Amino acid sequence: MLLYPAVDELKEKVDSKYTLCIMAAKRARDLTDGKPQLTIAENDNPLSIATKEIYESYISYKRPDATVIE
Repeated sequence: MLLYPAVDELKEKVDSKYTLCIMAAKRARDLTDGKPQLTIAENDNPLSIATKEIYESYISYKRPDATVIE
């Protein structure tokens, strides 16, 4: 079975594979906890729905500014 969207396509939406993994896991947990899905998906697997939402830019992230401690 092929993953859609492909990991290479998903990596273009984030700054690292780590960020992608965390985003997908957190969103899949939200879906499991009953939050509404933001896209139409053929599959009812929460992780598949989460990756599709990331690919379609419904889910994004904001990296906090780094603070310098002197």
